[in-house]
Amino acid sequence: MPRLLLLCLFPVLAHAHGGGLDASGCHNDRARGEYHCHRHGSTKDRPSIGGRPAVQARGHTITSFRKAKRVLRESVYLTPDMQVGFYSNCRFSAQGKKLVPEWASCGYRPRKNANRASRIEWEHVVPAWVIGHQRQCWQRGGRRDCTRSDSLFAMAEADLHNLVPAIGELNGDRSNYRFTEFGSGGGYPSGQYGAVEFRVDFKQRAVEPPRHRRGDIARTYFYMAETYDLAISRAQLKLFEVWDRADPVDPTECERDRRIAAVQGNHNPYVVSACS
Repeated sequence: MPRLLLLCLFPVLAHAHGGGLDASGCHNDRARGEYHCHRHGSTKDRPSIGGRPAVQARGHTITSFRKAKRVLRESVYLTPDMQVGFYSNCRFSAQGKKLVPEWASCGYRPRKNANRASRIEWEHVVPAWVIGHQRQCWQRGGRRDCTRSDSLFAMAEADLHNLVPAIGELNGDRSNYRFTEFGSGGGYPSGQYGAVEFRVDFKQRAVEPPRHRRGDIARTYFYMAETYDLAISRAQLKLFEVWDRADPVDPTECERDRRIAAVQGNHNPYVVSACS
């Protein structure tokens, strides 16, 4: 798998600036009134897909989050074999317009918000905040402004490869926190959500995801970083490379990628390369 030579997990704004960069490769741009980050290295260091610049993979056909949610329900997660919560492994089913998780199927117990835990939501693996918060539109008016005025952000926000079904409470508790492993202080079962392998440290603003989804998460981050010119810190890249090896692509992940490609028009190359 090609390494991503990317250095900070923020969108990159490619323009000249005055002033030095901090340890994260970022700086305050007084002229534009914003704080933003730059990738170190030249464009020749960027990975490519199929010999072409990865940026060319952006032209997919889903361009709004509202449409993405409908397409996911109707074309990707429409059959019972796919109707499993990403983090929880809970079965879910449609009840009218609502997708409802079956807590008993995975031993889920709400931590605090039973109402939100009673529905399935569409979770951004790479959070919308990470994709957008350094962009000018976010500085003006947050996510809503970016969705309305920034076509690249809107496309990234709606990218089906980055959207998964999750119990609403898990989606809310994950927020925009980084993924990690807590080491000797973590481990499972944490008991926060019953038998579900999902641990949140609200003070550290960090989440330890279940072991069976870590490779999926890594490959999603690799794809989003390439496709939308995002960047990954060296520490997170190292962790994701470990997760990618420990939790390889499985048939369900291949089928999900196939269905997404059929409606969106592009594959995640980190998934499809391992599918027969």
